Amino acid sequence: MTRIQSLVLLVNSMTLPEKKAFRLKSALTRTAPNYLILYSTIEKNGSMPIESIREKFFQERPGASFDTSAGYLYEMLLQTILGLRLEQDSYYSLFNKISMARVLFEKSLFDEGFEMLNEVMIKAEKYENYYALLLASRLELEHLLALNFPNLSEKALLKKQFKLNESLKYLRKINEQSSLFEILKHRVVYKGHPRSPKQKNELNDLVFSELSIVASQNLENFEIRKLHQLFQSNYLISAGDYQSALHSYYELNTLFEANKHLWNNPPVYYLNMLEGVLESLRSIRNYQEMNYFIDQLKKMESTSIDFRLNLTCLTFQYELFPFIDTGDFGACLDLMQHYKSTLYDKISSLDRIRQTELCLYTSLVYVGTSEFKKAHKFLNQIFLSVKNFSFMPLYRTIRLVNLIILYSLGDFDLIQYEIRSMKRDLSGTDKGYKIEHFLLKFLNKPPPAIVANRNKQWGKIKVVCDEMHHDLFEQQILRIFDFTAWVEAQTRKVPLSEVLHNKTKIF
Repeated sequence: MTRIQSLVLLVNSMTLPEKKAFRLKSALTRTAPNYLILYSTIEKNGSMPIESIREKFFQERPGASFDTSAGYLYEMLLQTILGLRLEQDSYYSLFNKISMARVLFEKSLFDEGFEMLNEVMIKAEKYENYYALLLASRLELEHLLALNFPNLSEKALLKKQFKLNESLKYLRKINEQSSLFEILKHRVVYKGHPRSPKQKNELNDLVFSELSIVASQNLENFEIRKLHQLFQSNYLISAGDYQSALHSYYELNTLFEANKHLWNNPPVYYLNMLEGVLESLRSIRNYQEMNYFIDQLKKMESTSIDFRLNLTCLTFQYELFPFIDTGDFGACLDLMQHYKSTLYDKISSLDRIRQTELCLYTSLVYVGTSEFKKAHKFLNQIFLSVKNFSFMPLYRTIRLVNLIILYSLGDFDLIQYEIRSMKRDLSGTDKGYKIEHFLLKFLNKPPPAIVANRNKQWGKIKVVCDEMHHDLFEQQILRIFDFTAWVEAQTRKVPLSEVLHNKTKIF
């Protein structure tokens, strides 16, 4: 990705407070500099191709250096966003103060430097930020050594060294647990959940290693307890023990609730945890238990307008998913109407990822109600506003949904163009989804018109669809939307809602 592409994405992802802070910072200049002209151009025309943005910039500032302005603007935006983080997030604040202490030492302001480091260490212990505590402790000892340990007894020195070693010990344990959790997630992604006792036993080495770390560690530490519960819940879901996994999730939520002083402002990490829990519950179709965690979302508070709006979007999505999964599209429409003023009327203020998710799931609802022009309208908002979205987890789903909408609208020329494009992309993919290849083949052959032939064709297709449903790798995309249900509805000529409803009875 080029710097200008990164810049466009950065501007488009900025929140209202971040844009306001940048404008205030730039308002100090008497005349609008080149980088500010470029910022205004991107902000107003963020969905345009790069070359069009370049042309508009040169219309305003002929002869100016576009690349230099883009590079400077990129740095300015990062500095502005970082400045806001320093006020909101203890993590950024602590490391910033460590840098300030270094400057004080360089200027021979030793008392002031030690005082700042002491403040950092107190807060780092409070927030269990052992990385900051380690750096601050090491920096303090280095300068005490350089000053020949002024007014410091050996006992006090040993105490400082003990604290530093304790930080190292916690960091080592946290890193060991994180490594095991990362390996577990990697195995699930690339090998799928265990489907036999043998495959389940292959995860035992991770389980034993994780338990040995926990057994030798003080579980009063928040980070270690959090990683332990995350590992346990993910392992239990992989092993098919959903009830025990749910119990671990409840314990994890209780842990977060009991340590609110460790939350950031806004509490993005707690939000990420809740989203992970809800996604796991949805994947096992435990919709009843989702209600508790949706209520936790609704209880969250923040002074950030952007955070509250994105929180509203996430709450809406997980209230919507059970209705989409079970084919209750009437309830989907009612819920969408309920969120019209609080969410849909403010869609342009959402960050790009949430905006993309909202447009996609809304399109899926309209696919379910056979309102394909409305579905296409919402999906087009993604293509028009987010040019580079191939990095998003929903990228594959978006392309497939676009194909089935075009198929339903009868735009077969555009379908052929999109199919050729997707085949080119898939040819360079080491591990494409079977459902993608399957749908591309299916869309090239319309279902037979005779009922008997349709039933016969579905009998053959059903075998392939069932295999994909039992493939854990394929489930990564099918749990977002069951494309096999759409294929069945098209082949048998029955409503999609009926197919999804009947599939729900199986679970």
